Amino acid sequence: MSEVCVIIGASHAAAQLSASLRTEGWEGEILVIGDEAYLPYHRPPLSKTFLSGEKTIEQIQIRPAAFYEKQNIQFKLNTRVEAIDREKKSLTLNTGETIQYSKLALCTGSRPRILPLEGSQLPGVHYLRAASDIEGIQSNIASGKKAVIVGGGYIGLETAAVLRTLGLEVTILEMMDRVLQRVTAPEISAFYHRIHTEEGVTIKTGTAIKAIEGNGKVESVILDDQSRLEADLVIIGAGIVPNVELAEKAGLEVDNGILVNELATTSDSDIVAAGDCTNFPNPLFNKRMRLESVPNAMEQSRSAAASICGKEKVYAAQPWFWSDQYDMKLQIAGLSEGYEQVVIRGDYEQGRSFVAWYLKAGKVLAADCVNRGKEFMTAKKLIQSGVTVDASKLADDAIDPKELLQ
Repeated sequence: MSEVCVIIGASHAAAQLSASLRTEGWEGEILVIGDEAYLPYHRPPLSKTFLSGEKTIEQIQIRPAAFYEKQNIQFKLNTRVEAIDREKKSLTLNTGETIQYSKLALCTGSRPRILPLEGSQLPGVHYLRAASDIEGIQSNIASGKKAVIVGGGYIGLETAAVLRTLGLEVTILEMMDRVLQRVTAPEISAFYHRIHTEEGVTIKTGTAIKAIEGNGKVESVILDDQSRLEADLVIIGAGIVPNVELAEKAGLEVDNGILVNELATTSDSDIVAAGDCTNFPNPLFNKRMRLESVPNAMEQSRSAAASICGKEKVYAAQPWFWSDQYDMKLQIAGLSEGYEQVVIRGDYEQGRSFVAWYLKAGKVLAADCVNRGKEFMTAKKLIQSGVTVDASKLADDAIDPKELLQ
């Protein structure tokens, strides 16, 4: 039997891993199994240009069908893997079919955290993770309709920006004291609270949803103080959880993600994993972590492909993220966890362009850059080098970002 690499999950990681396998010299079969109807597509546009209708599913595909055909990469879509038999090196599909593998890659990604809410099954209530979720939301979009978004994280804010642009009345419910509280400094939270308020969004912090009501479709939400908000559309963005059940059932090591080493290999040497579903060691931060980001999925997949081909390509990339809202692009370099000081460059209180530098012991841990591409590139280099920087220079908008590296 010729060698077969099976990739479970038609995700960002799967798209990159399948392509990298050919680059690394894999000559055997490649089969990608995905539970959606589409070839791998970019997920960030879902809450932006895909939701707004500016782009179709074909326009956000990571690679066209012709690429996979040329590289002889096969797909089984609308299909789920139910079980992995590591001893027999076989997979059982929901169709009843059994497939053999030589090497296996787990790119199972993550799924929305489901809230146990009464009425959450009503038509008009949606989670946001896949293209099919957006298609359901789009059927409820019309100017003047009332949308309630549960969760003031980046996905919730991005969705609010699009819906507001499309003319809906939008209310964000955040149970914590400020939006983005889990991931950013108070200054960033204040900035986005101001921007969304200026754009006509109502933000209710310190507020939890208790239930959803409606007769045949969603009509209102009940808050924890028993008050009601009218709603034609409810979108829940309460975070995500990694899809590790398949790996766990197969006996692989799992702890807040599928445990992999710096080469993206699991506790089974014939199985790699990449993307949101993994928990990996990061030498830059000297600890294990699980990241929910496209750059992480892409870079880790390159290491995983190399491992499958018997090569060593250590995954040690610096984390970075981005978020588009209205006319603003936020680019985030590094991880702000454990910061001691926030230094602001620019006017976050009235403007729409600034940087928040996160420092610890005089070194830059991370930077949130709003419409500041030059500072974003500088931040990545400062984080990588680990040099001590002068906070007053970071704050001085008159100093060219390149000078900060000297």
